[in-house]
Amino acid sequence: MSSKSPAIPQTSTGGTPGTNAAAVLDPTKSSIREKLHQTYASDPKYKKYTQQVEKCLNAFDNVHEWADCIAFLKQLLKTFQSYMQFKEIPYKLIVAKRLAQCLNPALPTGVHQRALDVYTHILSVLGTEGLKRDLPLWSSGLFPFFEYAATSVKPILLTIYDTHYLPLQAGLRPVMKSFILALLPGLEEETGEFFEKVLGLLDRLSGTVSPVFFIQNIWLIMITMSSARGTALNFLSRRLPRLHADEDMTQIVGRDIGLMIRAFAAALEDDNLLVRRGALDILLQSMRIDSAAIKRAHPEDTVILMRAATGVVLRRDLSLNRRLYTWLLGPDEKSENQTMFLRQHALQLLNTTLKDEMFAPSGEYSESRPFKIFISLLDKWEIGSALTDVLVLDALKAIRFLMQRNAEEHNEDISMTASTLYEAVEPSILWKQLLAAIMKDLTEDGNTGAIDLTLFLLRSLPMQDDEVRSIHLPVIFAAITEELQREINNDPSKAAEASVQDCLALQEEIFQHIPLESLSQRPELNAALQTSASSLGSLAFAHAFYGLESTELNPSSEVLNPLIVVLEHMFCISQALSRSISAQQGGLIELRAALSQVLRVLSGVVRTMDKSCDATLNLSWKPSEWLYSMLDCLDLEAVSFTLVDQVVSLIMSLHGTQKLSPKLLMDKRPVVSRMVKKLFRYLHADLAICHVRAVSLIWSIDSMSRPHEVESIIAQSMCSPELKNVYEAHEAFGILWRLSEDDSLPGVRLKVPLMIVLETLKHDDPSLRRVGETWMRCNLRSYIRVLEPVLRDLLDPSIRRISRVSRVSGKEIRGFVYERSFDQRYVAHLLEILLSIVQFGGQGFSKSARGTFLRRSHDHVLLQRLSLAGLDANTSYLDVLIEVLSRFLQSEPKDQDAPVMQPLNTVIQSSAIDLLQTIVVRGEIEMLAIEILEPAVIGKLFLCVHLHRLDLQNKLLRFLHSIISASTSYTYDGNPLPEDRSAEGSQESGKRGYNVNSLLTQTIIDGIAIPWNRPVMQHWLDFVLMAVPQFQPALQSVISPIADCLCRQLRLLLSDALKASQPMAHERYPRVATDAEFIMLLNALERLLVLGLTQKPDANSQEDDTPVQEKPGAESGGILGYVSNVFTTDSASATVEDQLTSHSPGYKSLHDGIRVLLAIWVNMVWLDTTGLRPEADSLSMIYNRTHARCRRVLEHLFRAHPTEVLESVIECWDHDALLRSKGSDQPTTGVFGLVDVLIANAQSAVHMICDSISVRISNTSERSRRPANANLSDVVLFRFLEQYLQRLEGPLALQVWGRFMQLAKDLASSRDFKIQVFLVLKCLCVLGDKVTQTTAIDDKRIRKDLQETFGKLLDACVTFVGKSTDQPNWMRRTTKESMVTNGRSSPALRGGASDIKVDEKSDSSTVTDNAKPTWGAELPSQITAFIASTAVPELRRFLMDNDKVASACNNIVYYIVSPGIKMKARPLDADAVVVDIFREMIKIPPAMKVWRVAVIDVLYDHRIFNSNSSVATKWKPIIKAVFDGDKTSFPDLLGRVATSPSANIFTNREHEMLLRSLNLRRLALVLFTGEKNHFLTQLPAIQEKLVDILRNVPSPIVQCEVYLCIRVLLCRLAAHSMTSFWPVILTELYRIFEQIIDSIPSDGSEDLQLILSASKCLDLLLTLQTEEFQIHQWIFITDTVDAVFRPDDWSPESMFDQLAEVVGSLPIPEPREPQGMGLSLPTSTSLAFPAHSDRALRKPILKSIRQIDSIRDLFPFFSHVSISSYESVYASSGNIDWEAVEQGILDDMFDGR
Repeated sequence: MSSKSPAIPQTSTGGTPGTNAAAVLDPTKSSIREKLHQTYASDPKYKKYTQQVEKCLNAFDNVHEWADCIAFLKQLLKTFQSYMQFKEIPYKLIVAKRLAQCLNPALPTGVHQRALDVYTHILSVLGTEGLKRDLPLWSSGLFPFFEYAATSVKPILLTIYDTHYLPLQAGLRPVMKSFILALLPGLEEETGEFFEKVLGLLDRLSGTVSPVFFIQNIWLIMITMSSARGTALNFLSRRLPRLHADEDMTQIVGRDIGLMIRAFAAALEDDNLLVRRGALDILLQSMRIDSAAIKRAHPEDTVILMRAATGVVLRRDLSLNRRLYTWLLGPDEKSENQTMFLRQHALQLLNTTLKDEMFAPSGEYSESRPFKIFISLLDKWEIGSALTDVLVLDALKAIRFLMQRNAEEHNEDISMTASTLYEAVEPSILWKQLLAAIMKDLTEDGNTGAIDLTLFLLRSLPMQDDEVRSIHLPVIFAAITEELQREINNDPSKAAEASVQDCLALQEEIFQHIPLESLSQRPELNAALQTSASSLGSLAFAHAFYGLESTELNPSSEVLNPLIVVLEHMFCISQALSRSISAQQGGLIELRAALSQVLRVLSGVVRTMDKSCDATLNLSWKPSEWLYSMLDCLDLEAVSFTLVDQVVSLIMSLHGTQKLSPKLLMDKRPVVSRMVKKLFRYLHADLAICHVRAVSLIWSIDSMSRPHEVESIIAQSMCSPELKNVYEAHEAFGILWRLSEDDSLPGVRLKVPLMIVLETLKHDDPSLRRVGETWMRCNLRSYIRVLEPVLRDLLDPSIRRISRVSRVSGKEIRGFVYERSFDQRYVAHLLEILLSIVQFGGQGFSKSARGTFLRRSHDHVLLQRLSLAGLDANTSYLDVLIEVLSRFLQSEPKDQDAPVMQPLNTVIQSSAIDLLQTIVVRGEIEMLAIEILEPAVIGKLFLCVHLHRLDLQNKLLRFLHSIISASTSYTYDGNPLPEDRSAEGSQESGKRGYNVNSLLTQTIIDGIAIPWNRPVMQHWLDFVLMAVPQFQPALQSVISPIADCLCRQLRLLLSDALKASQPMAHERYPRVATDAEFIMLLNALERLLVLGLTQKPDANSQEDDTPVQEKPGAESGGILGYVSNVFTTDSASATVEDQLTSHSPGYKSLHDGIRVLLAIWVNMVWLDTTGLRPEADSLSMIYNRTHARCRRVLEHLFRAHPTEVLESVIECWDHDALLRSKGSDQPTTGVFGLVDVLIANAQSAVHMICDSISVRISNTSERSRRPANANLSDVVLFRFLEQYLQRLEGPLALQVWGRFMQLAKDLASSRDFKIQVFLVLKCLCVLGDKVTQTTAIDDKRIRKDLQETFGKLLDACVTFVGKSTDQPNWMRRTTKESMVTNGRSSPALRGGASDIKVDEKSDSSTVTDNAKPTWGAELPSQITAFIASTAVPELRRFLMDNDKVASACNNIVYYIVSPGIKMKARPLDADAVVVDIFREMIKIPPAMKVWRVAVIDVLYDHRIFNSNSSVATKWKPIIKAVFDGDKTSFPDLLGRVATSPSANIFTNREHEMLLRSLNLRRLALVLFTGEKNHFLTQLPAIQEKLVDILRNVPSPIVQCEVYLCIRVLLCRLAAHSMTSFWPVILTELYRIFEQIIDSIPSDGSEDLQLILSASKCLDLLLTLQTEEFQIHQWIFITDTVDAVFRPDDWSPESMFDQLAEVVGSLPIPEPREPQGMGLSLPTSTSLAFPAHSDRALRKPILKSIRQIDSIRDLFPFFSHVSISSYESVYASSGNIDWEAVEQGILDDMFDGR
């Protein structure tokens, strides 16, 4: 389509044949053109004239320097002057283009003068009408030139404007905006040579149209052209009149005030300081804030102006601020008048603007902008104080919202701004507003959010201001307290409301920030109010202090100290609430919560007062009334422990304080009794989480009350006539006893209750006896505690004896004699109790008494009596006890006292003998009786367990123990104790030894496991722990089942404990095992696991126990061992002996035990350090003690069986996804933390893991030993090793390097590829990464090892992937195949141990028929992904040598990348992993040659543009890297674009054009991949090629691509760098659209695609609104206000408006299939644009159209583009949606056609 090509033929659908489409437009223009054409067409001279001009234009192709330009222009002018008679210019399109090119600013002035001479001549020849007809052609060169013209040339240009343009008058209307733009640079300097001349020219230009229309164009220029704003303001400052507030501006600026406001907003937001200053000056001059224009403007528009104006304060420029303040405060100098002016005219708008922006921040600015403006405005007091009043609460709410939303992102800017704002605001105004809002919330049920806001201020912002802490907060605290007291006294139920609850929380927070002395005195008021201040209540005082309207000002009682008032109010509130709760029998939970909060604050006040208040405070309160109302509240069932804790603590604080008068006293027995009894209720097994605190409170009460008061209350409750109460009292006392420390002497201070408990041990009632025994088991803590008070009484000084030698039958017997009588009944009673203790305590008692020395006792009375009795305090308790007992045993009464004392003395001695016998010896019994008794006892036990009978079990168990003891001692013929025997001895004797009763195992398991048996579980555990080790190997067979049972119990207890640690919604506490229960079970489990592995089970017991072992099913099946071996070795399966060993009951129990211990280790970690809940004390103790014991168990097991334990831990880690994640999150408690605890150093750990791997991957024939755990595969071990290595620091990584490299080298040297090669490569990358960061990498040997091993392993993996792509399944996995991995991140084998469940059916054949492993289909893809993510990025660090790096890359490209690309029908659709490999490789310079070829192949593949645009985005950096790295690539691409046609005459012309268009599109893609100005240096060459194609290749398919390239250049280059390109682009676009006007293309024509492409190019130019194009855009669209407000006599002048008329008037064809164009444009001429908060971004209209079938498809675009462009400028202020622009270009590139 060159300018000389024939007109496009017309068809019946396009228009009527033989008529010109232009006739539709303007009959006068058309007729003139026709006449001229007819006149000159037949004239031979005109033909010669045309030829001369053509010849002259062709000479331009030979222009190479500026001198040639001058010659060309001389020749052209000469030609035109020779034919002056013709009023038409031939080839005017090309002439205009050449003249515009000659006005290029880079050429010298001489060329410019010559060009202007030609212009002057042409315009003279054409005359006014001719210029009007061809205005776009000649203006496109002249308008942009004025800005760049030299001083000597400017007068000529101004003369042309004056002489030829101004006479056009109204004809200049369409070109008005561009003409003004052309002239404005002349107003740059006021002193400039042409300033007045240009100003005059603009005035005359304004006269050609209406002044309103002229000024509206200036507004448009200010909005769109930042460079022209300064000069536009220079013009306005001279031409806009000074206006008063009430003068109307619309006569001057037109109806659309919004346009003017947007122009000012653009100027006020300009980066140039002078532009902002100028804009503010004009605002002050012509558009004051109180002017009629602003009042009449739309509210959204005024907000835009205010937002722009206030933004100037952020520049921190005094001159700007001064002008802004004047605009906001008015011209008056007096402060009062300024404030009044602001409140009247500006405050509402200023408040709205800042508030809107605070709550709905615009994306254009940072979120902190409105707050910073607010802070800056506070500097001006007249604005700041008024603005703070209305805005401060909203500002703080907004900033709180932002801080909470950004909490995750840790936005420093917002938190800094918040602190600054808080410090900048005047505190008195802020707290006045807050107090008023809080009172509104409390009294009127409002919801201002002020309470939450105050809490936020106190908690989140630093409270450093002393004024706030010592003046405002105390006043507010006292005022709120009084208001609360009023509200709650009137109606206590109001305390359940949310506002009151929040207010109480606020009071608590405020109190933490107040110094007490500030609460004791009030700040001073002004003189008028000071006199009455002392008589004002707190609330009235606060109203007076802040100047708020007070509801009432009645004076309160004369109280000078506000602290007293606060205390009285608080006592009053708490009393009202407690009475309400008591009256309602518990009331609402909210009421109780409110009381709790009041008490918390009150406790705080009392505590602080006690510490820092000097004087005594006289309160008007009745302590006893308050006390009893609180106690009534305590007695209710519904009250929570938290509230009980607070009430009791507060009563004790008040009892203890000396600063209050009248004082509260709690020394009356009923008061103490009610508190103690209430606390005792919480000492219940189900309320374990309250125990520690309740005990501490009871001891506090004991220390404050009269002596023995608490002791007698407890004893009284334990002697209750009702049995149920007795049980509960015993249980409670047990908990009190267990949680009391020794130094508080519980044995002495609680002696009576203790004796009551001890008496139950020999009570006739079995239930009571059970209670006593359970008490001893669970709560004793130490036998010494019980022994001390008994010993103390047995050493009573009143028992006086002297030694005596008695002669009996010639023998002398040493003994003692009582000097006088004493209370024998009491001593007998004590001994009976002691007997029951010792019988009960057994070995534990002996051990404790033997190991503890009397000197450590805290009881001084006992030590005193010892010395009196002549006993040494350095001996143990047991020694003393035996001595005392032996004394009693040896002591006799005097002869004269014998009749009275003897009976009771016998009882005493009998007890002493029982005691001594129990301590020292054991009896013996016949074997026959034992054999008869044993089954009966076991049977009875079994029945008791299952019939819920607890009372007999303990006796029976002890009996059973004695029986087994006796029977084994018979069996082994008096062998020494079992622990001392050698293993051989035990085995030999075991053969003829004791047979375990068949029912025994089951009975023990049930006894431990059945829930209702829980109270006696300890007895069972004791029995097991005593019997099993003692009677080995007799009881070996019961170990495994009992261990399983213990594991199950521990799991249950663990889950209960975890539930209890969750926050509870209701007030009932879940059942939690105590630390003692956990520790008992852990002790038992530890002993049993060790015993199970130390003794080798003999054949008989193995057979006996088979059923027990097989219970768990498939886990211990033989198939597993078999499969594991298939998985790890190439040889035959393991032998039967292997399996017997690794699956023996001991090993299985060990594995199950480790699993439970690991669960406890990971989960029982106490993290809630805040301890807000009272139950936290108990829970943390249980967690910590259990965790510590669990650790010792694991350490013990590990010392005994290191490999087995480590492998079990790893297997558990592998099976439990949660454990794997814990391992990474919680290093101290996860599995890796455990490994660190168990194994002394990393070196040993890695050594053990590597050994375990080596055992599994070596051939069976070579194995020196068998794997400890047959279920554990080497894959899992590798995975664990990899994660373990990731956690190591550099120095530690160095320690493990040697052992690991040994393993890596072994695998690297193997010939066949195994999965282990890949796994060891992953580990090597982790370890290599650590080691290369240390200095050790300088060691040649380490470096060489790393290079060689990494290289070999990587090559093996790459080659394997390459081979597997022969069956290319790794590129496209099926769902079923990806399931094989079982959801794990690491590859596994088909039929491998880890997937046995998934592939059991499908792959059973692989296990049995085939010993070779079959790879999972996903393994190659996993290797590839690893290479992309880790191996390639690490290549240079690991291989170091450039040749090796290049070689490795070469392999990867050959085996992975190339096949991955070739397999795809569309090269860019290669797997993401291939793209990732490329993206990593481009960072490796040595690999450039390797990957460059592959990328170039992709780029030049003819299918490249068939892909999706989203895929192409990933390739951008890769393509860019090729052209950055290789300087020959770009010239090569440009060479392919070049236009030399093929010499081959057989070439298909169409095919050749297609190839050329593809190469152009490639050029567009390459340019698109660059950053801004990336290819600037190549621009001349690109420009040359594009111009060449436009001139010489008429094919539409090729020219389409040129416009695509131009669109890319517009996005990728700075606008000014394309200056020399504009004439060509404009001319081509003009030609294309003019041709459509002349002759409309038919439907389906190949020219339609070119028209669409050109339209898209123009659409983009209109979207970008570049300064260079704005001066030309009037040619194509109406860019003035006429686009929206059309005048009455309007006729279309711009190209698109003319096209809309032409296309709109075409006849409508047959209906065709609707094309999914995706172009939806509004049909009304007024579009609604969004408000400022989400400003519309400009985006191309034709973004979604790919193809058109008729010119009618573009009608909506032609008809709406002008108005759309105008309104997008109006709405978006020049913001462009770059994302949409670039996406549109990409979609056009990759359109799949």
